[in-house]
Amino acid sequence: MSIISGGAVRLAPAAETLAQAGVSLRRARLGVLGGGQLGRMFVHAAQRLGHRVTVLDPDPASPAAAAADAHLRAAYDDPQALAQFAESCEAVSTEFENVPAGALQRLAEHGCRVAPAAEAVALCQHRLREKRLFTSAGVPCVAHAAIENEADLAQPALAALLPGILKTATLGYDGKGQVAVAHADDLGPAFASLGRGPCVLEQRVQLAAEVSVIVARGTDGAAVHLPLQRNLHRGGILAVTEVPAAGIAPDLATAAVAHACRLAEHMAYVGVLCVEFFILADGRLLANELAPRPHNSGHYSIDACDLSQFELQVRTLLGWPLVAPRLHSCAVMLNLLGDLWFDAADGTTREPDWPAVLALPGAHLHLYGKAEARRGRKMGHLTITGATPERAREVADEAAGVLGLPPLRG
Repeated sequence: MSIISGGAVRLAPAAETLAQAGVSLRRARLGVLGGGQLGRMFVHAAQRLGHRVTVLDPDPASPAAAAADAHLRAAYDDPQALAQFAESCEAVSTEFENVPAGALQRLAEHGCRVAPAAEAVALCQHRLREKRLFTSAGVPCVAHAAIENEADLAQPALAALLPGILKTATLGYDGKGQVAVAHADDLGPAFASLGRGPCVLEQRVQLAAEVSVIVARGTDGAAVHLPLQRNLHRGGILAVTEVPAAGIAPDLATAAVAHACRLAEHMAYVGVLCVEFFILADGRLLANELAPRPHNSGHYSIDACDLSQFELQVRTLLGWPLVAPRLHSCAVMLNLLGDLWFDAADGTTREPDWPAVLALPGAHLHLYGKAEARRGRKMGHLTITGATPERAREVADEAAGVLGLPPLRG
């Protein structure tokens, strides 16, 4: 705001501080590469703060584009489109990790501010590079070995990693691009089934829990984080997130946050970063993988925190101040996959009973505006907030029953 004093206009003290820090208070023109639900929620957060957003995505029915101020419909690696995108946007982020890192680099070369940077996204796109990052940053991870060609299948050290999981080094997500391997004789066929491209073999571990930490880090190195999140996956896809993270020892929670912040610092990362961890039956905490963007496990922050992961993404992109988010309500988030739109008995399509869900206390329904429901496709999420973890879980279990989902701990 401005204060009129003695015929002159001066900035109010709070604004003076921001201006001296190089923070823009004007309406910005932002861009996001990718048109899915994460981009849609970024658009909502940016627009609430008064900014305009352009989405670059080839899909004419992109959920993010439907909410954005403008849609540049083109391939992510289209040079002409990238030049136009950079000209129309002052700063650009990405909503999924498999956007070509070269596209981000080209935008930066056009003078556009890009966060996260192309180098960070390229690192997170490759499981072997991720593992090397964990090691160099001193963050423990699952025992593993690189299998980049047929000759690597003969490594004697592989026997110690079995039974294990063979994963493609790139393009694997939500349980895709991976094969369980029980015996040495299974490695060759598994490698062939994944296309004989670079892979990583990870030792199978006995899990007690899965957790994640979402960190936002600015250009000045300042970092804040959301509370530790406990996650439950079904079929390789996130199904449930609970916050506070039930049953996790405080020392493990502290260690997970410290590891996540260390990784962001080690990468000189700018933006929102999610780090997923395994907690083993023997109590060890191991890093699993990175996501250089907001994450499904942080969606609850829209309804349960005073700063969502998407507002943090906007703030890091603009160089705005980062404030530690405050969890004001306990929360349980349920992922809503396209399976819910199909009758379990005969497979006919139907609309889930949203009125019954919305009649529950603390229910916050988010549907992503996707035109077609498909099995396994993320169509929305439901966040249940409550005064206590027990109350949030109780209502979430009731919602799961209405929707035909398994119980939270089932």
